[in-house]
Parts: sequence; C-alpha cells; structure tokens
Amino acid sequence: MLNRRHLRVKVLQSLYAFFQSGNDDLASGEKELLFGIEKIYDLYLFQFTMLGELHSQAMRIIEENRNKRLPGPADLNPNSRFVDNQCLQMISRHKNLEDLAAKRKIYWSNDLDLVRKLLFHIQQQPYYQKYMEQSSSSLEEDVEFVVKMVKKDLINFELLHHFYEEKSIYWLDDWELVNKMLIKTLKNSLEKNIAGIELLDLYKEVEDREFARELFKRTVLNQEEWDEIIAGKTQNWDIDRIALMDVIIMKMALTEILKFPQVPVKVSLNEYIELSKMYSTPKSKVFINGVLDKLVEEFVLEKKINKIVKGLASDS
Repeated sequence: MLNRRHLRVKVLQSLYAFFQSGNDDLASGEKELLFGIEKIYDLYLFQFTMLGELHSQAMRIIEENRNKRLPGPADLNPNSRFVDNQCLQMISRHKNLEDLAAKRKIYWSNDLDLVRKLLFHIQQQPYYQKYMEQSSSSLEEDVEFVVKMVKKDLINFELLHHFYEEKSIYWLDDWELVNKMLIKTLKNSLEKNIAGIELLDLYKEVEDREFARELFKRTVLNQEEWDEIIAGKTQNWDIDRIALMDVIIMKMALTEILKFPQVPVKVSLNEYIELSKMYSTPKSKVFINGVLDKLVEEFVLEKKINKIVKGLASDS
C-alpha cells in the first residue's frame, strides 16, 4: 500500500530518468512511471508467494522422505510443526493470491532450487528450531513465527537478493517498502481478527494513481516556466550547474504548490525537504529549503497560490 510519499519518490526517480535520457515523449514517460509503480506490487506478490512455496516444499520433502526405499523413524513420523503453521496454511490456500500471481505471471516453478536453499537455511536457525520444539501453538504464535521468518531470512537471504536483482531493476529501491507491506499484511490478519489474510491494495486511495501521473505530467509540461522561476531565485548559480536531482525536486515542489490546490503548501514543502534529505547532499537540503521558502512567500504576496498558507502574510 503506497502512500503519497512513496509515490513522490517514484515520480522523482522517473523524472530523473526521463530528463537524463533526453526523452521528450511524455506518454512513454508516464507509461514507464506507472509500470515502475506496478512492479512494486509484483515484488510484494513474489515475497508472499515465496512463503506459500516454502510451505509447499516442506510438505513435499516430508512426502519424499516417507517414500524413501528404507525410511527411518524420523521419516515416517516427522515433526510437522512447520507445515501445520496456520498462517502458512492460509497463504498456501489463498485463492486471491493464487489468482493475482497467475494473472501477473508470478511463479517459483523454475526456481525451486532457490526455494529449497532458503528453506534449508531457515531450518538451521535457532528461532526455527525453538518453534519446532513447541508441542502446540496459537494462530498468534504462528503469525509471529512467520513475521520473524520474513524479518530474519526473507529480507536478508543473499541468493534471494540476487534473484530479484536479475528480475527487475525497479526492485532495488523498493525492497524495504515491500517487506514492510508484507509484514503489515500478516499482522493485520490478527489485529483485525479476520478469518484469513487480506492482501493490501497497491494504492492507499483510488485517486493516488492519478496524483502520481498528474505530478509527473505537469512537472514536465511546466518545466520551462519552473526553470525561469528557479533561475530568478538563484542568480549566483547557473541553473545548468545546479545538480539535476535538486532541480527536479524543486520543479516537483513548484508543480504541487501551484497546480495541486487540494494539497496544503506546508505538506508539500515538508515532503520535498524530506526528499532532498534522501536524494541530495546536506548542502542541497539547505539550498532547496531556502529557494522554496522565498518562492512561496512571493507566490502568497502575488496571490498565485489558491489555498491557505499558514504562517505567511495571506493567512486569515
């Protein structure tokens, strides 16, 4: 579930790629942006289906051991705590997850060796062995175990990182976000006291997809005007010498402040200062903050902003 901050990050990344490439095809730029956002949900589903595949592989291994030519006592009477985990069973039988994965062509059938390697790695961990020693457990304990498995192993398993890096360049920056979404989904099944696991939607609100698309489009369409406005507040700087990332952050901020009347100015300013902290240098953050503050003061005096700006001259 993406919030507006996540969407601003994706727009920033897409604009950077768009301007760096010298692309002037706005439609293709928008398409690339939305494609990149959709890929986040694919990664979310990949991680979720991995949990189900770990469960399925554990069941297959138990069956294979039982069917050995000379099975031992442990093969005939295996510890079934892992395969009996209620949370993993719900994931394995999740019809909506299965349908979404099939629709988006998400499957592990060609990479079962990776699944088994991850399962073997998990089975060596102290938290797994402690869980397997319990005689019984509640749904809450089963969910807590799966959450721990995600945090300790699905997030950190190096071979899984390599797999995802080869699958999509879009997932390098989305890894932390997607795993937070996965953990939130698992915990929600307990907090909401629902019979099953309810998958998150990609967008928090239905209009968020349009917000991202419009932010990208209007930033591109108004870039010459934004260049002129920014240049007027950076007389000691040639705009071509200001870091491209800093320029794009300021252009996005101007777009949101002047073209999105439903978003409070303070929210926009705070969000783009945060983006500058994430993607620019400490000096850039101070520079961007100073430029935007001066511009907002001017916009208020010139009545260019069609919304209340608290703490400034036009606030009534």
